[in-house]
Amino acid sequence: MSTDLRVTMDDQPGGLADLGEALGAAGINIQGLCGVTHQGIGIIHILVEDAAAARQALDGAGIKVEGESEVIVGELPQDVDKPGTMGAMARKVADAGVNVSVAYLATGNRVVIGTSDNAKAKDALAL
Repeated sequence: MSTDLRVTMDDQPGGLADLGEALGAAGINIQGLCGVTHQGIGIIHILVEDAAAARQALDGAGIKVEGESEVIVGELPQDVDKPGTMGAMARKVADAGVNVSVAYLATGNRVVIGTSDNAKAKDALAL
C-alpha cells in the first residue's frame, strides 16, 4: 500500500535534490510528489510504497518526516484532459461531506487524495 509522507524543509537550493538522492540511494521509488514553498519553507508530499524504509532513508540524510497519511490512490478517469473533470471529482467528495487535505498526481496516470474520511471518499468516487 502506498503512503503519503509530508516533509518540511528550508526553501534553499539542493533540498529537493537531497530528498531525491536519499530515497534513490535506498532504492525507494517516488511514485508521486507535490511541493510548494511559502515564506522560506518547502512543504513536500511524496508517495512511496514502503513508508518505514523511506522514513529511515530520509532520517539518515537529516531530513525529518513531519507526517504520514494513508491516502487514496486511484486511476484517473479516461476523460482526465477534459475541462471540469477535477471539479466533478471534487464535487462528489464534497457532496459526501468529506474534506480533502491533499491532492496531487502520481506516476502511472494516477491521482493521490488524502481526506478526512478516505472510505467515504472512495465510495463517492467509486474507486
